[in-house]
Amino acid sequence: MRREVPWALAALLLAGCNSTGRHAEPKAPVAVPDRPHPDLDAITGALEMMEILPEGDPARQAELFESARTAAEVTPTTSNKLRYALALATPGHAGSDAVAAQRQLSELLASPETLLPVERLLAVVELKDVDQRLVLQAENKQLRDEAPRETRDKLQVINRRMAAESDENVRLRKALEEAQAKLEAVTHIERSINDRGTNGSHP
Repeated sequence: MRREVPWALAALLLAGCNSTGRHAEPKAPVAVPDRPHPDLDAITGALEMMEILPEGDPARQAELFESARTAAEVTPTTSNKLRYALALATPGHAGSDAVAAQRQLSELLASPETLLPVERLLAVVELKDVDQRLVLQAENKQLRDEAPRETRDKLQVINRRMAAESDENVRLRKALEEAQAKLEAVTHIERSINDRGTNGSHP
């Protein structure tokens, strides 16, 4: 599914670039040309990289990612920096870094006039995708962190309950022993009184 995303994204970007905000008259379907639309030439290489990166073997992935990173550092043109940001934003390879991608895409969009319209749209779309992924990652981490804490809290409640029940059992045993001791004492006194009464009734 990820393989289809870059070119579906390209169609979306092209539609965005061509939109004039006016209602056009319905037109008959036209054949799709074999070669890319001129407006997409600026990002064709980046889209191809985004398509290949998640599916290549680790060596090929590392080669593509390192190429994008080196180009951005050695020749920091806007296009090269965008390509590197997109490499960071693409999931499924070792160099993927959503946080770094978010930072670099935000920096690029802070100066939108330096980007071609299609580059700007691509950066906006990818930044939204990265933002959403980071939100989901944060929610997942929170759930993972809360699960052990909830387990610990439940165990603490159970342990406190068991300790309270144990203390109550000790108290009840002590009270029972005291009651038994008192009963034995009363029984002993009654037996002594009865013995004296029996002995005193004889001449």
